[in-house]
Amino acid sequence: MIKSANNSMRKTSYTEILNKYGMLLILILLFSALSLKIDGFASFRNIFSILEQVSMFGIIAIGVTFAIVTGGIDLSSGAVVALASVVGASIVTGTEGYGMTIFAFGAAMFVGSICGLINGTITAYGRIPPFIATLGMMTMARGVAQLVSNGRPVDASSDAFTSIGDSAIFGVPSLVIIYVLVAVTCHIMMSRMSFGRHVFAIGGNVNTAKICGVNVEITLLKVYILAGALAGLAGAMLTSRAYAGNPTFGNMWELDAIAAAVIGGTSLAGGVGSVPMCIVGALIIGVMNKGLNMLGVDPYWQQIIKGMIIIGAVLLDAQKRKKA
Repeated sequence: MIKSANNSMRKTSYTEILNKYGMLLILILLFSALSLKIDGFASFRNIFSILEQVSMFGIIAIGVTFAIVTGGIDLSSGAVVALASVVGASIVTGTEGYGMTIFAFGAAMFVGSICGLINGTITAYGRIPPFIATLGMMTMARGVAQLVSNGRPVDASSDAFTSIGDSAIFGVPSLVIIYVLVAVTCHIMMSRMSFGRHVFAIGGNVNTAKICGVNVEITLLKVYILAGALAGLAGAMLTSRAYAGNPTFGNMWELDAIAAAVIGGTSLAGGVGSVPMCIVGALIIGVMNKGLNMLGVDPYWQQIIKGMIIIGAVLLDAQKRKKA
C-alpha cells in the first residue's frame, strides 16, 4: 500500500513537472537537435540572430498573452505594427538626433495604445466579442497604414533612429535588451501586482471577479491598451532595423504571437498563462524558423509545420483542462 502510494505521488510529481516545464524541455531538445544537424547553429552569432528575430514578435506575444489570459484575443497586433512603423518612419525621415528618435518611438507606442483603447472600449463597454473587435481593428489599422504611406515604404534612414536596430551593448543587440526589459516589466505586472491578479480573475470567472470587486471594464481597457502599446513598440523596433516603415510589415505576426502564447501554455479558455513561458513559446518558434530556413525547407512547408504545432498545443491544453 505504501509503495503504491509513493509510486502514485511520484507519477503525479512527474506529470506536474512535465506540464510546467515540458515546453522548456522541448526547446532544449529542439535546439540541441538542430545544433547537431547544422554547422554553426549553436554559435553566438546565430543565437543572437534568433533572439533578435524573436524580440519583435515576442514583444507582441507578451501583450497577446495578457489578452488571452482574460479570455479574449488580439488579432490586430500585426496590423498595428504596420501602422506604427509608417508613423514612426514619417516622423524621423530627414531628421537627426536622439530627441526625434525618442519621439518617434513614443508616437509609435501612442498610436498602438489608441488602437488598443478602441479594442478595449468596444470589448469592455460595447460587449462585442474580442475576436470580432480586434478583427475589425486589424482591417482598419492596415488600411490606415496604407493611407498614411500611400501604399509605399517610408524612408527612416536617420542615423540616430536606425542605430537602435543596429547597435549592441556588450555584444548583445539593443533589440534583445529592449525585449528583456519589456519581458521583466510585464512579468512583474502579471505576477506581482494587483493588475495581474485582476487579469487572472477575469479569465478564471468574470462573474466571480465582479463579485470580488474587480473593475472588469477598466482592467480589460488596460489590457488592450498594453497590447496595443507593445505592438506599437515592436513596429518602431522593426522600422529601426529595416531603415523604413512599410504598410505590409507585421503580416501574420498576430498568428505567430498567438502561437507563442499558446505553445507557452497560455490557455485559450483564459485564466492560465505566464510571461516566461510565453518567451519559451516564442523561442521555440524562432529556433524552428531559423532551423528550417538553414535546412532549406520550403516556406510553405514551414507554415504547415507551424500550424501543426499550434494545433498540437491547443489539443494539449484541452486535455489538461479535461483532467483538471
